[in-house]
Amino acid sequence: MAQIYISLGSNVNKEHYISQALKTLKSYFPHLEHSSVFESEAVGFTGSNFYNSVVGAQTEMQLDHLCQLLKEIEQENGRTINDKKFSPRTLDLDLLFYDDVVCDAPAQLPRDEITKNAFVLQPLAEIAPNFYHPVAEQTIAQLWSNYNNPNQKLWKVEFTNP
Repeated sequence: MAQIYISLGSNVNKEHYISQALKTLKSYFPHLEHSSVFESEAVGFTGSNFYNSVVGAQTEMQLDHLCQLLKEIEQENGRTINDKKFSPRTLDLDLLFYDDVVCDAPAQLPRDEITKNAFVLQPLAEIAPNFYHPVAEQTIAQLWSNYNNPNQKLWKVEFTNP
């Protein structure tokens, strides 16, 4: 069984799409662990605020199959393959970790955004503080403790899990 962590993000009808993603992910990973939901300003472009969270689960799914599943869930929720990198999103599902795999394909693992963005690192630290980042060679709690980017502000929001 592989330990996986996935970030969820949306800034278009965000409560709806985060709820839809959670329902769908729970159907594949019944023992899903879910962080709090955080709201943050858009990073890299001017746009509506995002809702972000992280889920953790264990799976026997192969890495390439998991990556394909996440893309399919995004597309089922209004994401198109032509979306620009820094633009509004109905749903963004990014695989952060697949055990301690380090690779560039079929996804960049561990995902580079983990150490750069509070909206990924803080919810990840909430549910996986002792998970070891194989490239940074620190736990997630250590990475969050050392994180310093005052330009990225985020705050918890009330969110009812589906």
